[in-house]
Amino acid sequence: MKLSVLDQAPIRRGMTPEEALQEAIELAQHAERLGYERYWFAEHHNTNGLVSVAPEIMATRIASATNSIKVGTGGVLLPQYSPLKVAETFHTLAGLFPGRVDLGVGRSPGGNEQTRSALADGADSGMGEFPRKLRELQGFLHNTLPREHPYRSVKASPRVKDPAPLWVLGLSEGSARRAGELGIGYVFGHFISPAKPDAMPIYKEAFRPSVSMEKPYGIVCIFVVCAETQERAEALAESQDHWLLSVGKGRDTQIPSPELIKKRQLTEVDKETIRQNRKRCVIGTPEKVREELERLKDLYQADEFMIITNIHDKEAKWKSYELIKQSVDHNYIM
Repeated sequence: MKLSVLDQAPIRRGMTPEEALQEAIELAQHAERLGYERYWFAEHHNTNGLVSVAPEIMATRIASATNSIKVGTGGVLLPQYSPLKVAETFHTLAGLFPGRVDLGVGRSPGGNEQTRSALADGADSGMGEFPRKLRELQGFLHNTLPREHPYRSVKASPRVKDPAPLWVLGLSEGSARRAGELGIGYVFGHFISPAKPDAMPIYKEAFRPSVSMEKPYGIVCIFVVCAETQERAEALAESQDHWLLSVGKGRDTQIPSPELIKKRQLTEVDKETIRQNRKRCVIGTPEKVREELERLKDLYQADEFMIITNIHDKEAKWKSYELIKQSVDHNYIM
């Protein structure tokens, strides 16, 4: 079972943005030492607690600070950008770090409507243009735009030998089918919406070999918190529970400290929201985490899991990634 990391570069309460950025570098180096497959950065805007706003820059920095782990984006908000610009950015990255760069793109607006508009410099929403932009991006990456396309004569530079593999992030059967028909990689966001286990089988059934990929490859992204005991894992996950609760309300996106959590009064609605959010997570001992990931692997027909862990305790977060990898490699000893 292959494992990777998705990093939103969160700010833990009490940190500065500069410290959060440095911590992302350190965590990527830790993930490489542990043997994780790839390290991707999300793209978020207009938040006080998530500093991964330029995932292509973060990927470049991580690639420079590591030796072998694949780096990429999960993902570039394609509706807000020019496919040519994205292609040239990742051609440059692929030229700088051959064989190590992934290009993951998503359909998210990047925030509320005002944020989206500012990001696109006032242009109309490109959400409905996502399928077209995705096809054009693939065409620019591989110089395969149709002859009748108005930009057919425009070549994305630099003209690298091996373009970055293209992945699409999705939450539905529709996005899965689109990825399959284009012959690109698919990443399902269980950590956002765990209710669509049919998406991955649909992707693989719809897959047609392309210039991007010869065979289908599906990744499932999920929250995981792992510790030596179930009690410890549950305690650590409280900061992630409260963080998700705040994010869902459109409030603070910094990961709360245990001290702050103790002061909060949860309503019954809050408690039910936390219970529902736990469906987006795997929380427990190494044995429990391995068993649950194996179950989800069969359910989703997943080729790989991408792990996201947003808890307040830095050392425990580092240890969680270590225990997860050891458990999957079957070399964890109590």
